[in-house]
Parts: sequence; C-alpha cells; structure tokens
Amino acid sequence: MTTQAPLNEAQLTLLRLFSRPMDDKEILALRAMLIEFYERSLQEELDRVIDEKEIQQKDFEDRLNRQQRTNK
Repeated sequence: MTTQAPLNEAQLTLLRLFSRPMDDKEILALRAMLIEFYERSLQEELDRVIDEKEIQQKDFEDRLNRQQRTNK
C-alpha cells in the first residue's frame, strides 16, 4: 500500500478557491489556464538552462542528426 503525500500549500489554495460547483466550460478554461502557466514556467526554465550552458541552435541540430542516425 502506498501512502499519499500531504497536499502542499498551492494545492490547498486551489482546493479552497475552487471548492464550488463548476460547469464543464469553467473546468476546461481552468485546465487551459493551468497548462499555459506550466508551459510558460517550463519555457522560462528551459531558456535559463540554455543560456547558462551556452547551448546554440547548432548543438540542437547536431544532437537531432545524431539521434536520427542511431534510430535507423
């Protein structure tokens, strides 16, 4: 049996904010908003790492070409 980790503060806040009936349209809008938030956060982190490691477009292209050759 696995034990569930306790909810963190963000999760508790969301539960409090949305502890009311919601229709499908509201749920879809909320889901889209959260996905957009996480997508933006992920992109910011990716940009930070790319800058920090000084990765160039050519590095991505080289890696992609190497993977395509090994997948054949």
